[in-house]
Amino acid sequence: MKRLRYISAIIALMVLAACSNGKSADAQNCNGVPKDSLSTIVPKYAKGFTISYDNDIVLLNINDPENKEAEQFHFALVDKDFNGAVPEGYTRLDIPIESAICMTSLQLSNFLKLDIPEKVVGITSTRHLHNKKMNARLKEGKTHKIGIEGNFDNEVIMAIDPDVIFISPFKRGGYDAIRNVDIPMLPHLGYKELTPLGQAEWIKVVGLLTGNERKANEIFSGIEERYNNLKSSVDTISDRPKVFSGEMRGGNWYAVGGRSFLAQMFRDAGGDYFLKDNNESGGVTLDYETVYTNAADARYWRIVNSFDGDYNYNVLEEQDKRYTDFDAWKYHGVIYCNMNEVPFYEQMPVEPEEVLADFIHVFHPEILPERKPKYYHLLTK
Repeated sequence: MKRLRYISAIIALMVLAACSNGKSADAQNCNGVPKDSLSTIVPKYAKGFTISYDNDIVLLNINDPENKEAEQFHFALVDKDFNGAVPEGYTRLDIPIESAICMTSLQLSNFLKLDIPEKVVGITSTRHLHNKKMNARLKEGKTHKIGIEGNFDNEVIMAIDPDVIFISPFKRGGYDAIRNVDIPMLPHLGYKELTPLGQAEWIKVVGLLTGNERKANEIFSGIEERYNNLKSSVDTISDRPKVFSGEMRGGNWYAVGGRSFLAQMFRDAGGDYFLKDNNESGGVTLDYETVYTNAADARYWRIVNSFDGDYNYNVLEEQDKRYTDFDAWKYHGVIYCNMNEVPFYEQMPVEPEEVLADFIHVFHPEILPERKPKYYHLLTK
């Protein structure tokens, strides 16, 4: 890694020298932004954004990773002193941004991983928020609660007057109510990515917007290396235990589809997801009979929720007696995450390698025998 960074730095210095001497070099490196290769943002796994450099303008294109026919969004990122015109169809956005509102914990996770919580001046929900710096900012009035989706407090938003509001346009967010506040709204579609690394790579977008491109690239490079090393450790494993996910709520079983990033993570951890032939990427609603037919013999059962107290197999039995019919209940194969106890939503999106390690430790303990679970652990009682 150090050797790669050294070579990249040398190449960047050579390009800059060529530019300063008037020698031929492409516009992206001579006139564009950024001026060194280590700060250039290039998505490798994410399918929801593209970046191109055009002299003094950085063009950010955002699209739905799951649906190429859906609405697309185009932003021209420029320095605050830029006086030129931006391409037609693009919304101008001055960078680096100094303040932002985050509508989701996934968006917030990028700022926290980059260690720039001071740039987040507004958030929606504080439920399950563990980060000490963000909680301190909320207590001190430096970061504000702006209401919930569909019921935003426009007066608070206008008083904050952030440089940008990150939104999730394909969710029911009620964003029409805040369109008249005249603040740029930029879609963050990490939640639509179909792979764990694709979701984590959106940290590069926030890095680009905040002037932390190099840091974002370095952070993601580390995530990528650790994730792929863990993934390769189970490549030759033939025993791939079946795993299912979700719980019964209101008469329905809620799980995730076979094309979701979680299903991909199960595969990468050497597991066999019970809905692997399902073509949906988001949540799926099933009846109990369907789940039981497909998962009664599954070795493992993944559950994430919020629970006050000791979550155990007796609690599961009390919640629904039918749970005891699953092998994963009978033979203590429940993989559990309690959001009351761990910073799941605010850290997990940018730590897929940690989640992967948790799953590998459960599925194939001989590979990571010394692993101390960070998010998910196997219920033992």
